[in-house]
Amino acid sequence: MTEYRTERDSMGDVQVPALAYYSAQTQRAVENFPVSGWPLPPALLRAMGLVKYACAIANRDLGKLTGSGKNPLTTPQVEALLKAAKEVASGGLADQFPIDVFQTGSGTSSNMNVNEVISNRAIELTGGDRFAKEKSIHPNDHVNMGQSTNDTFPTAIHVAVAMEIQNSLLPALEEFHRELAAKAQEWDQVIKIGRTHLMDATPLRLGQEFGGFARQIELSLSRARSALAAVFELPVGGTAVGSGINTHPEFGARVATALAEETSIPFVEAADHFEANAQRDGLVEAHGQLKTIATTLFNVANNIRWLGSGPRCGFFEVSLPERAPGSSIMPGKVNPVMCESLMQVAARVMGNDQTISVCGAAGGNFQLNIMMPVMGHTTLESIHLMANGVRAFIEFCMHGLTANEDKCEAAVEQSLSMSTSLNPLIGYEKASKLTKEAFATGKTIRELAREQRLVSDEELNRALDPMSMTEPQA
Repeated sequence: MTEYRTERDSMGDVQVPALAYYSAQTQRAVENFPVSGWPLPPALLRAMGLVKYACAIANRDLGKLTGSGKNPLTTPQVEALLKAAKEVASGGLADQFPIDVFQTGSGTSSNMNVNEVISNRAIELTGGDRFAKEKSIHPNDHVNMGQSTNDTFPTAIHVAVAMEIQNSLLPALEEFHRELAAKAQEWDQVIKIGRTHLMDATPLRLGQEFGGFARQIELSLSRARSALAAVFELPVGGTAVGSGINTHPEFGARVATALAEETSIPFVEAADHFEANAQRDGLVEAHGQLKTIATTLFNVANNIRWLGSGPRCGFFEVSLPERAPGSSIMPGKVNPVMCESLMQVAARVMGNDQTISVCGAAGGNFQLNIMMPVMGHTTLESIHLMANGVRAFIEFCMHGLTANEDKCEAAVEQSLSMSTSLNPLIGYEKASKLTKEAFATGKTIRELAREQRLVSDEELNRALDPMSMTEPQA
């Protein structure tokens, strides 16, 4: 049976689990928002700890924490505050952040949750009684000094998103690009038929096709870097409405510098704090780039799925690794499960972009966006899903992907689009007539052209050389 202690805030007494590091405001939020059962993402909670650490560094260096204000801290208390914030930033005390994502739209409940946990943990580190009614290291006066939820919570979202892109998504995409580029080089001499509108087209090389995929991921890397840059500006220093009330003029810049040093990401203070507090356009821009990456991932995975279709009645130009039995009724059937997994990831991210767009457009009213927790959660979910989905696709699909060269080459001679290279020799109209006749008779373009003596054998062989058809000709 859970035991409780009594805590008090400005609204009165609250019963809090006896050993919890959080206090009254956190417990009120737990009771107010029994919605999804989803707490804030770990990456966002770590970022909030890091922001509190950077804020404490700035306040320490500005002499605010140990100054002449109300309840100044001693140097050991400041060090304990920094250590407690760093613990949260490292993922410590993770079970002390129970508030639902669908909470107050500014994130105030979670900001106070972090303030309370850091406060009580810092008191404990100094040897004090964290259950005492009077807090020697206060969640508002000290941990939240010079801050408002309205500037620090979006700052934490930017920091979390940037760190996850930098440390998770970019490395996954870089590895994916390397794998596709290696396949492109390996299969550069494998001739296959092209397809446009899902219909037979002129030949190309399998390596060229995979080189196109590699370029798509290379462009996705550029988009991920653009998404990263979209969240470099940090709102911290604007406090409640962007005016910077109750904070030092240098505070925002100092916090941004501290965060840049801790993360090796070039964060800067927002150019205009009224914009930075009120709107989340940078986050909308960042997720727009993530959505574009998702469309690319869907396309590449779907194309590889089609290329592996069969094995007897499809294209089967590549063989996908067999990962699991594919049917509960058809013996021996194996499905392209890794392609399907990544496509579903991409679909989720595309849907997430609609959520971000609505929250960005409708949530920003006057001096504050009031849909920030779900924006943070959704953006981080998109990054997490794509990074993990890509890594799984590389390991369980790309690493075992092989080319079926005979299958690729067998379709080339049968293609009616081989007639395209005869255009310069016999003209489009004759080539079109030849194509229709070939389809009607079941003969190849080469057989009919030879029978009808449309060109010499030498010209025919040169024109219908599949490899020469994969490059421009002088």
